[in-house]
Amino acid sequence: MSVMSLSVIGLGKLGSPFAAVMAAKGFNVIGIDKNKKFVTAINNGIAPVPEPQLQEYIRKGKSRLSATMAMDEAVLNSDISFIIVPTPSGKDGTFNNAYVLDAIKEMGPAIAKKKSRHIIVVTSTVMPGSSDTVIRAVIEKHTGKIVGDTVGYCYNPEFIALGSVVADMLDPDFILIGESDARSGKIIGDIYKKTCGKDTVLHRMNCVNAELTKISINTFVTAKISYANMLTDICERLPGADIDVVTAAVGADSRIGKKYLKGGVAYGGPCFPRDNIALSMMARKLGARVDLSFATDRINDYQTERLVKRIEKMFPSGAHIGIAGMSYKPNTPVIERSAGVALAAALIREGYKVFITDPLAAKPAKEALKGKVTIISDIKMLSAKVDMLLVMTPLNEYRVLSARSLGKRKNPLVIIDCWRIFDQGSFGKKATVLALGRGDSFVHIKSKKG
Repeated sequence: MSVMSLSVIGLGKLGSPFAAVMAAKGFNVIGIDKNKKFVTAINNGIAPVPEPQLQEYIRKGKSRLSATMAMDEAVLNSDISFIIVPTPSGKDGTFNNAYVLDAIKEMGPAIAKKKSRHIIVVTSTVMPGSSDTVIRAVIEKHTGKIVGDTVGYCYNPEFIALGSVVADMLDPDFILIGESDARSGKIIGDIYKKTCGKDTVLHRMNCVNAELTKISINTFVTAKISYANMLTDICERLPGADIDVVTAAVGADSRIGKKYLKGGVAYGGPCFPRDNIALSMMARKLGARVDLSFATDRINDYQTERLVKRIEKMFPSGAHIGIAGMSYKPNTPVIERSAGVALAAALIREGYKVFITDPLAAKPAKEALKGKVTIISDIKMLSAKVDMLLVMTPLNEYRVLSARSLGKRKNPLVIIDCWRIFDQGSFGKKATVLALGRGDSFVHIKSKKG
């Protein structure tokens, strides 16, 4: 296959890594964004957003990577356009396609001018049925061409997670392609075989099946997380029970698998919560039963309440509580629907003094919490200022905490280790480590609230 030129519309958290990876793998890539800072950063060889490996891949692809704010320039100088823009949740819980449609409307006149066939690829998550209805109609109206004939279209969502976007793009479990026509689907598939390897698994299908597959995978994962957290709650009530031992064995069954089957805190982020809600709302409109999705949400929401109850049992209102980890997962500044922020907000409402630390997400978390928390620079300093410490994300930076680093304390520190990163006995008399999902940690706890 000859080298193709790609345009990437949207240079945010997913678009800039996608553009960098494609350029590093040999494609000519031109990015488009309305944010001048993002465009300038790409043209200067600088990562516009924080993401592991992004700077490295921008450097690798620098000679083939550029950016502009001019849609015409990008479309006229590329063969394929990947649209990677937000599709935020609407009031009814389903996804709003406005940014996707705006991008298509803006690129339409340039595609209309082209004699060569152009392929439009929507990577943003959309509701099932969108591609064959509203998206197709807008493409045909604004390009004057017929989808599947004179203009190609594919729905090609990514399965990646913030904090590991580049790694996930380079080594995907599979590539999902919804295609308007076989010719377009093959071209997109060939691009990924060059990017990810010739043995990359492709699942090509019509657009509505691809749309349903994308949202189904994410919602299945949320159910798996909530199931693990349900088991965690059970384990804490049984002497000798250990969630990690249980899930390791359960996950060894090939019908279940180990991924995401780990007891911890509530899931969050920009995808999982909203995808589960969106599928529920869509199914309800169709008249389908989605009891499992609603139960998944209820269990997830309960995780914050469960932690608050643990804290209230041991410390009265006014106590100093430390939270290590404010992002929804490690290695990202994103706090959207994060368990750490949700817990902090709940504790503030109950009158606790909350102190937080996070290498990337502390400032946005404090802003979201309206300044009602105190930021501490690292976990060692945080542990010196609080009565109880909760580890909400399993960051390697937090593993440095030790008995020696705790220094002299009037009272032992109580640590709720949500991800079991500490040895329960390693702190001696300086700290009591309570590991979520381990019955021996919690069944004998007596209330200190007074």
